Amino acid sequence: MDGSFKLGRLFGIPVLIHFTFLLIIPLFAWIIGSEITFYTEIVSNTFRISIDETIITAGFFPYILGVIIALGLFIGVYIHELAHSLIAIRAGIRIDSITLLFFGGVASIEEQEPEPGTEFVMALAGPLTSLAIGIICSLLMYLTSFVLTNGPQAGVLVFIFGYLAILNFLLFAFNLLPAFPMDGGRVLRAYLASRMPLHQATSIASTIGKGFAVAFGLIGLLLFSPILILIAFFIYIGAGQESAVTRYNFLLKDVTAGDVMSKPVMDLPPQMPLSEVLNLMYQTKHLGFPVTDRGILSGIITLTDLARTPVLDRDAMQVRDVMTRDVVTLPPHAPIMDALRIMTRQDIGRIPIVEDEKIVGIITKSDIFTVIELREL
Repeated sequence: MDGSFKLGRLFGIPVLIHFTFLLIIPLFAWIIGSEITFYTEIVSNTFRISIDETIITAGFFPYILGVIIALGLFIGVYIHELAHSLIAIRAGIRIDSITLLFFGGVASIEEQEPEPGTEFVMALAGPLTSLAIGIICSLLMYLTSFVLTNGPQAGVLVFIFGYLAILNFLLFAFNLLPAFPMDGGRVLRAYLASRMPLHQATSIASTIGKGFAVAFGLIGLLLFSPILILIAFFIYIGAGQESAVTRYNFLLKDVTAGDVMSKPVMDLPPQMPLSEVLNLMYQTKHLGFPVTDRGILSGIITLTDLARTPVLDRDAMQVRDVMTRDVVTLPPHAPIMDALRIMTRQDIGRIPIVEDEKIVGIITKSDIFTVIELREL
């Protein structure tokens, strides 16, 4: 995910931190530190336990507590996502990474649709883990209050464990809302998918998820809550994207690259002047061409490559000087969804189809979406 940096690996899964995660720590420190007495009362009233505030309210300590609680919450969020991931791995699904964001965590799995039963268990694993963390924090809070005799020190730990318990209970409840693609929405989709085709179940769950997103957005506007508005935005976009991917998988499930590719392919020699390439693009309305040398694919040149080249240099340069040499190719028997995933991930517009080291065709995004439109009819 763009804007993320790698922290390490756990259970073989890369752990990434998005830059927005770093924004939430000072925000939490300020929110909790500026209203520390209010939040202490919430913990005290929720669990019916007395809290000594001597250290809690002293100096800059309220803001230090805010940082500690922010870190504790996101450790809990990571364990929540790890629970999803371990269930997925057990089911034979590859996990690409876990990314911590300002609003929670995201486990990136390989783009395949799990069986409804598997998805049901995967989706429930996260919220149930948050519930377990909340219960453990509650027990630690009561144990600390019972064991420690130093009131001020006990008050600090009781507040930390109690507040983390409340946050994890809220995380449990919030994630069970049937707002796809949140966990509750995935539970709903898994339930529906056991009774109807997956793409129909996804469409229904996505519509419900978008409804929740709109509601969150309106509540966020009324409460002047930018975080709730951003969560609503991500839910709405995520629901639409997942619905589209599932629909594409359904419509293209038996389509191969060979079925969609355009042929014959117009290829260019490496020594062609760039000025001629630009003229050819005007004439053919094609914005990219494979480059072959003695019949073997050696690169691809696109309008983007030309745009990166200064205008004054184009007359003196050839295709070989600016072409992309690391070309992604697919065989004719590859599923067309593989081509669409590659184009989306790598932001490329066309993929040459190669068989026995010879170009037999080329696929563009427009070719794929034309097939989708035809199949929807």
